[in-house]
Amino acid sequence: MPKFVIERDIPGAGTLSERDLKAASQKSCRTLRDLPEVQWLQSYVTGDKLYCVYIAPSEELIKEHARQSGFPANRISQVMNIIDPTTAE
Repeated sequence: MPKFVIERDIPGAGTLSERDLKAASQKSCRTLRDLPEVQWLQSYVTGDKLYCVYIAPSEELIKEHARQSGFPANRISQVMNIIDPTTAE
């Protein structure tokens, strides 16, 4: 199944409290219950963005999750390959 990286512009994301991050996570998980074919793997919080990694059959379902949850999906990129330090060996 395809993997996607979603870039979400969220000003001040890096200053969100643990409580705010928990609430956002809960909201995303509630939305995912209605989209069982979409799986959230993890997110990286930076200063003004979240980079979220999802598995889904299509980009359209990623957009639907964003619409239902109210989170922006400013850029959606399908992962074509994964490399890490072991790739160099």
